[in-house]
Amino acid sequence: MKIDDIRRSYTRDKLDEDKLKPDPIAQFELWLKDAIAAELPDPTAMCVATVDNQGQPSQRLVLLKDVSQDGFTFYTNLGSRKATELEANPKVCLHFPWHPLERQVIVYGTAERLASSRVMKYFMSRPKESQLAAWASEQSRPVSTRQALLQKFAEIKHKFQHGEVPLPSFWGGFLVRPHKIEFWQGGEHRLHDRFMYSKDDAYQSWHIERLCP
Repeated sequence: MKIDDIRRSYTRDKLDEDKLKPDPIAQFELWLKDAIAAELPDPTAMCVATVDNQGQPSQRLVLLKDVSQDGFTFYTNLGSRKATELEANPKVCLHFPWHPLERQVIVYGTAERLASSRVMKYFMSRPKESQLAAWASEQSRPVSTRQALLQKFAEIKHKFQHGEVPLPSFWGGFLVRPHKIEFWQGGEHRLHDRFMYSKDDAYQSWHIERLCP
């Protein structure tokens, strides 16, 4: 299979510094609204990159569940690979690949565990089947067959058939506090527009600079 000549031109839009919002969270929210309005599949999907104690990176797609001036929030099984790696090394990178809009956003930050009250509030808002799946799946652990997983799900469903599904002690969430956020807009002839927001800790403000593509 020959793939080295698969390419396309990026001519949909451009990104000018004078049109950027001074705050990257406001700029992110603007682009997120564009992605939702364009009806992209899973517009809140983001790649979460972590590193283990051997220096080996790993990535996976999760759904962004909140964004605010504090940062970016997602939820997960606390026994999962990403959660255990974040506990050991909280440095994390998020990537939003909005390909149809020829845009990307990359977030560099530090992850911290969410308070149990906030986790509880979100967990109780999930569909019951998702709550049950959280109990049934030992995320990132080996499982013999899919049938074994479905059998565990059936057992959990029977156990909690009456009343609310309680929050598992092994389920939680993370807030990623950003210190750098990059906005990438595809450009003609591979001359893409890239702008990096960097946090100035001394003044608690953001500095913006254009990067070469």
